[in-house]
Amino acid sequence: MNRPEELIKKIYEEQGHIQDVFFAACGGSLVDLYPGYYFINAESETMHSHWLTAKELIVSPSKFLKKGALVILCSHGGNTNETVTAAKLAKERGAAIITMTHNPDSICAQEDMNPVVYSWEDDTDEKDRPQGIVMRVLNELMKMQEPSYTKYEAVLDGLKKADRIVRAALKKVQNRTWVFAEKYFNEPFLYIMGSGASYSQAYGFSICSLQEMQWMDCCYLHSGEYFHGPFECTDEDHLYILLMGTGAAREMDERALTFLEKYGKKYDVIDAVELGINEIDESVNEYFCPMLFYAMSVAYRTGLQDKRRHPLDMRRYMGVVEY
Repeated sequence: MNRPEELIKKIYEEQGHIQDVFFAACGGSLVDLYPGYYFINAESETMHSHWLTAKELIVSPSKFLKKGALVILCSHGGNTNETVTAAKLAKERGAAIITMTHNPDSICAQEDMNPVVYSWEDDTDEKDRPQGIVMRVLNELMKMQEPSYTKYEAVLDGLKKADRIVRAALKKVQNRTWVFAEKYFNEPFLYIMGSGASYSQAYGFSICSLQEMQWMDCCYLHSGEYFHGPFECTDEDHLYILLMGTGAAREMDERALTFLEKYGKKYDVIDAVELGINEIDESVNEYFCPMLFYAMSVAYRTGLQDKRRHPLDMRRYMGVVEY
């Protein structure tokens, strides 16, 4: 398997200066790429960052998709048509690509795709899952390209600590997730809010864990956008899950919580600080909150599965009918 650090060094030697980094995938794989997009947007002085579903990259390719661009793609099964097509288009236009997949026999795992094949077991370390792999790639890229970059060691330290923090947090919330499922398993609708790098997990919690895996009606919201329309739906009957991250964006989550405490009644707060994320240096820990929140979404959906008697792998349409 290609090591992410060695792969980006090889690409940098071949490609030279990277001007644009694209993150393209579908569904849950797209969710995993958002923290990397956010990281480059926040930290880089020389690169522009783009995050979009793979199909959009195909039907409306950016003028920046050319030599000097790096496209990072992910497909868990490795054969997602849109992701494979996007990878081939990027190569045709002169961009460098990195693909991530769990399937070593897939198209995305072919050597000309610059693949990183990752494990997806219960004991797989966070640094070896897609979100961790992306951070490893980008941390090396920033070190090579930007002499002023000062967070390299802090990110490395975060990658070492993340898995232990996530596993400790899962033990801490086990009872809480059962209580949540007991209280809200029959809820007709709920909202999930987050901001910053963790907005990705509000999105993923909604579309993957609840809509896809539980057929539950829900909506994902950005905590900052909550006050520009959606908060009008807040009352004692609507259920909210608030993902509270760290970094500069946290003030948006705190403002949303203050409003919910005053005008709402049914809400559940998942706070990365309470769950130990501050063991990672505060200059970078916001980029690791999504790892923590993904694990929380798995714990919550597992509790709902048991209470609702709705298996997580049950589908009506996905892989069942033509679409």
